[in-house]
Amino acid sequence: MYPEYMVAPIREDLTSAGFEQLMTPEEVEQAIASEGTVLVAVNSVCGCAAAKARPALKMAVAASDKKPAKLVTVFAGMEQDAVAKAREHMLPYPPSSPSIALFKNGELVHMIERYHIEGSELNRIVDNLQGAFEEYC
Repeated sequence: MYPEYMVAPIREDLTSAGFEQLMTPEEVEQAIASEGTVLVAVNSVCGCAAAKARPALKMAVAASDKKPAKLVTVFAGMEQDAVAKAREHMLPYPPSSPSIALFKNGELVHMIERYHIEGSELNRIVDNLQGAFEEYC
């Protein structure tokens, strides 16, 4: 676990853009089980989260006409039970952070793993997200 003072601005990077920070497994379960589309961002302190994942999430949501009904985030290395619950729903994909999952009516329909994030340019991740929004939202 990281000191809260260290992760607070990283959390705020997404919460200030409309993402709800989920802190418990129950909150995760309730969010993913919601009707409609839910975008789940597994946030982290790593460089590719700062340089690519969070900017791509914010850009894709801001620029899309079609977007998920609910935007939520869990923080790897902090609320371990909430992150574990989110990752249960992301199976068969292995745990990775950062990562981004889109659910529709509780079913995983699109997944972006860490290697897709760290190995891609920012605009490619934005395009990937917008394509998923267009298809599923």
